[in-house]
Amino acid sequence: MLDYLPLCADNGRELTSVAFMCKKDQCTSQMDLVRLHLETYSFLAGQIPGATPAIPGMFPTMFPLATGQPFGALPVMPVQAMTQQATRHARRVYVGGLPPTANEQSVATFFSQVMAAIGGNTAGPGDAVVNVYINHEKKFAFVEMRSVEEASNAMALDGIIFEGAPVKVRRPSDYNPSLAATLGPSQPNPNLNLAAVGLTPGSAGGLEGPDRIFVGGLPYYFTEAQVRELLESFGPLRGFDLVKDRETGNSKGYAFCVYQDLSVTDIACAALNGIKMGDKTLTVRRANQGANQPKPEQESVLLHAQQQIALQKLMLQPGAVSTKVLCLTQVVTPEELINDEDYEDIMEDMRGEGGKFGTLVNVVIPRPRPNEAAPGVGKVFLEYADIDSATKARAGLNGRKFGGNQVMAVFYPENKFAQGEYDA
Repeated sequence: MLDYLPLCADNGRELTSVAFMCKKDQCTSQMDLVRLHLETYSFLAGQIPGATPAIPGMFPTMFPLATGQPFGALPVMPVQAMTQQATRHARRVYVGGLPPTANEQSVATFFSQVMAAIGGNTAGPGDAVVNVYINHEKKFAFVEMRSVEEASNAMALDGIIFEGAPVKVRRPSDYNPSLAATLGPSQPNPNLNLAAVGLTPGSAGGLEGPDRIFVGGLPYYFTEAQVRELLESFGPLRGFDLVKDRETGNSKGYAFCVYQDLSVTDIACAALNGIKMGDKTLTVRRANQGANQPKPEQESVLLHAQQQIALQKLMLQPGAVSTKVLCLTQVVTPEELINDEDYEDIMEDMRGEGGKFGTLVNVVIPRPRPNEAAPGVGKVFLEYADIDSATKARAGLNGRKFGGNQVMAVFYPENKFAQGEYDA
């Protein structure tokens, strides 16, 4: 029997993957080396959990030893590769509902950027995304993150707008919750800055499920009340969320809603999608699916709804016809117009601001009257010498804040203004 000794680690313990050394002068033949190799393999099989022990007398073909080949250490998978393989199911993210223009590079860049923006990167500097696989036919991707924690943080990105469309962010089907719990956090960090990418935790309130509607392409000057009025043409809403910029409070141009009567979901999507609103075109569809076609029995309802939308569009579309007169709302309150000195100060401010965009012909700020209703109180009218100046003023003033109020600027009919009709 050959005399052999195990190699030891620096700490004095025997290595699990023991490599054996024989005394050179006792390895007298190739068969001695083969026999030594088999005994080594039998020892290793007994040390590795789940391994099948070698059967004495049988040569393991997985470890062939060619004539003259020096004895060496057994092949072992690198620890890093083993770790990556074991954690892949917990590091991958399913992204569904991708637009046709999406590709591996654009998806990787987008999710790396938004992960950095929300503070979701926990594995150090660099991109969070290490690999992307896209199924173009079914419009979904698997996005592999660097770490389990970063993949969990990515779960907070469900519904994020990618290339103009909301996408689903989910765990892949091979995700093993019980195993993943041993590898790292399974829930997103509650301190993520989701507002940096237009998401608000829980803002949708019950706006989940297959009947949630995405409404995109909204003009930024549309108020929450106006968007609601448009959507409620089809029935009362169970939930509504106009997404706003956290810093300015301004609309980001898209919203989500769910109707109380779920049967009108497809009707509303079909009727609203593609409608022109000012310089924008609405994109309206189910948030988690493509917009479904209405059923045949719904077509008469759809026709009526489209007629109603045509009327709503006229009411809600500021700037449909450009004029030389601009009407500003939410600038002043009736109380601010009572005192003469305050009124003159406001007039002077309006002349100064309005004059920055062109030749200002007239400024009218209706004041409240004692014991009688006064038309147009709370509005400011700016009359310019030409439409071009009024257009510049509308672009420059709409959405601005005066005294903490966000201004809405719309064109006003010149004939109504000339006749002193300020409530048109």
